[in-house]
Amino acid sequence: MCIVPMMSLAQNYKSSAWCPDNGDGTYTNPVINADYSDPDVIAVGEDYYLTASSFASMPGLPILHSKDMVNWQIINYALQSQFPDSEVPQHGNGVWAPCIRYHNGEFYIYWGDPDNGVMMVKTKDPYGKWDAPVCVIPGKGMIDTTPLWDDDGRCYLANGWAGSRSGFNSVLTVRELSADGTRAIGNPVIVFDGNNTNHTAEGPKFYKRDGWYWIMCPAGGVETGWQLAMRSKSPYGPYECKTVMAQGNTAINGPHQGGWVHTAFGEDWFMHFQDKGCYGRVVHLQPVTWKDNWPVMGAVPKKGYCGEPVLTHAKPKTAAPVAICNPVESDEFNTTQLGLQWQWAGDYNQVYGMPTADGFFRLYCYKLGTKNVPVNLWSDPAMLLQKTPADEFTASAKVRFAAKAEQQYGGIIMMGMDYSALVVKRVGDGFELQQLTCKGADKGKAETATTLATFKPTEVDKIQYAPAIYEDIYLRMKVKDGKCRFAYSSNGKSYKEVGEEFTMREGKWIGAKIGLVAAQPIDIKGNKGFLDVDWFRVGK
Repeated sequence: MCIVPMMSLAQNYKSSAWCPDNGDGTYTNPVINADYSDPDVIAVGEDYYLTASSFASMPGLPILHSKDMVNWQIINYALQSQFPDSEVPQHGNGVWAPCIRYHNGEFYIYWGDPDNGVMMVKTKDPYGKWDAPVCVIPGKGMIDTTPLWDDDGRCYLANGWAGSRSGFNSVLTVRELSADGTRAIGNPVIVFDGNNTNHTAEGPKFYKRDGWYWIMCPAGGVETGWQLAMRSKSPYGPYECKTVMAQGNTAINGPHQGGWVHTAFGEDWFMHFQDKGCYGRVVHLQPVTWKDNWPVMGAVPKKGYCGEPVLTHAKPKTAAPVAICNPVESDEFNTTQLGLQWQWAGDYNQVYGMPTADGFFRLYCYKLGTKNVPVNLWSDPAMLLQKTPADEFTASAKVRFAAKAEQQYGGIIMMGMDYSALVVKRVGDGFELQQLTCKGADKGKAETATTLATFKPTEVDKIQYAPAIYEDIYLRMKVKDGKCRFAYSSNGKSYKEVGEEFTMREGKWIGAKIGLVAAQPIDIKGNKGFLDVDWFRVGK
């Protein structure tokens, strides 16, 4: 088997589900049609780097790279562990609204963990290993943190506040940090209170331009809000404020928090997210036009400073043409490194699964629930998942399932606060194809199982596999308009649609995710079963 370096595959990957580059010098939003919530972006020379909220998914803090802010590639993760003492996934906790910066030859990412404080990681090489996290300010409620190193070397931190932890929100504060950005040396000062006309002010990004301090932030709520820009001659204000982008007559609701970039070619751009319900929060790119020293985002109005989001636009200037490249979705599992599109539902444990030298990925059945009290998959940290890549797509997997005991199962899943999975389950001495569906998984509701087909076991290798297995089955989900339908095939060519249509639902602060699951009741004795995945392919 030919082993192809993973990075070379990623550099040449063009998605058939969604590609924003129109090939004629223009792009169509969203530039990333996947759930990269709270995106932040920086320019380092002619290169752009983006990170986004990852909450409890692991690895966390994704790092994406681009040469034009339209064609993006996943290159790394900055965080490898977050909840080492908790096997149950910490849905909705962890990394909230990170901010990436470049200072004195190093890359920094700050974020607010609403339960633990302001956190930071850094590195000199964004493709390499990032340092262990540092707690810059311990405490609850601080979110959406963004540092600013001033011209004199002093460092300031702006942040929002989570009402669920602090008891108040819609205010932004600024305080001084040590010059190395590792600890607070000043107390917070409220520089903006949006509780009246700009409720839910959050997600600030802190900048300096031509002697002015700028805070750019969203207000009004994720689904219905607008973008604010505020300026002052002092980091502590007072700030004057204007609305610089709102949905207006467009179909782009929100538009919510993001980051401003001034490029090496003298252009200004703003990246933000749009909330698309079960698909999560996708990333848009807007031109920025300075008008009377105010950054108008998107299409410039004839009067005033409030722009509207653009759907298509000329691409940012570059020194040379940029090849089309999209975040990877499909995986042949032909390398010994797991593709960067994948994240675990919780902190990774090596017994969940691992790549093999034989060109497939092995996922072991996670022991689910407590003795005699089965629970649903909301408590399963061992699901291998990735973001949905478009509004309409198909995801297929060629799998082989080995069962050591009854009730062990494995297959594909659409995961959220409601979920549905198409799995092969050992029942007696045979196998059943089942659809597992749960509505209200986050509330502890029980799942239902519907038998769709039955199979006889195939005994191929009683030493390596179990005495009863079902091998080489193809499982597929087809997604359109927030609905998911399942199908299966015995030859990978002719698929039979099975089961009930499933209405997708987002997770906790994230979009629904697609991927792989293998599980079993906790009271099953003996060795775990396992799912061997030959490939996972995403297309139109």
